[in-house]
Amino acid sequence: MIINKITVIDELRQIYPLKQLLTYLGVAKATFYYHLKQFKQKDKHQDIKDAIKKIYHTHQGRYGYRRITLALKQLGFVINHKKVWRLMSQMGLKARIRSKRRFSAYQGKVGKIADNVLKRDFKADRPNQKWATDVTEFKVLDKQGNVKKLYLSPIMDLFNGEIVSYQMHSSPNYGLVAKMLDQALKRLQADDNAGNDSSKPQLILHSDQGWHYQMQNYQQTLKDNNIIQSMSRKGNCLDNAVIESFFGTLKEEIFFHDKHQRRFTSIDELKQAIDEYIHYYNHDRIKSKLKGLSPVKYRRLVLDQTT
Repeated sequence: MIINKITVIDELRQIYPLKQLLTYLGVAKATFYYHLKQFKQKDKHQDIKDAIKKIYHTHQGRYGYRRITLALKQLGFVINHKKVWRLMSQMGLKARIRSKRRFSAYQGKVGKIADNVLKRDFKADRPNQKWATDVTEFKVLDKQGNVKKLYLSPIMDLFNGEIVSYQMHSSPNYGLVAKMLDQALKRLQADDNAGNDSSKPQLILHSDQGWHYQMQNYQQTLKDNNIIQSMSRKGNCLDNAVIESFFGTLKEEIFFHDKHQRRFTSIDELKQAIDEYIHYYNHDRIKSKLKGLSPVKYRRLVLDQTT
């Protein structure tokens, strides 16, 4: 309250007598000049606050104080997370907390033609050691009031959480998964040609029991490329928790990127948002478990250290 009064007095004293303003608002003269002097002193944290604000808005409020602390350290600031939290509180900056919304994943037929080789061991110590995949569904209400659907099929490398390939289509047909797999295999071949260790263990590709992954073409493609197929147990979504978590994060951050739900009015608009988000997720969105780096930067760091 006193700060507001000081501000009002300072603004109005060019029009009205200072003594009259002080008396009317009940502020002592010494108090007024003390606070005025404090206002005019340069904020010693201003540079850090400016950097925090820039990081916060660059990532559309997706970063909390811990991620912002990591980003600040990359910029050369020596600061701990408690101070960042305090400064963000003073500035009124608060990360969007991911709420417990239920997001739909596409459910196909279930059966079992492969064992659960992964067994919830989501850690990998090198790229292209363990991959996970799934299909998720989006719904869009267009301008005519019609519900349109879009399906996303990505492959994630469990080494760094990077999306190595993905495809989108208005129908959950097998071509959606086949094209994604073909794209991933080209990436895998390029990595092999780059001089990776030929003695590396077989790649494991994990999925749920969806019908796409039971197709003979899918199974044969994995065998032809010396990839071990792994499947979740029936009714155990936690067996593929990493990719499910990615879907939740993606949908939360593109549909609820501010205080209001973002509504897409066309499939093309949604596709563009997903393309932009996956690029952001791979190249810019930092993770504390990756030493404060994005998935792509972490992979490059590790590969540089091992060559």
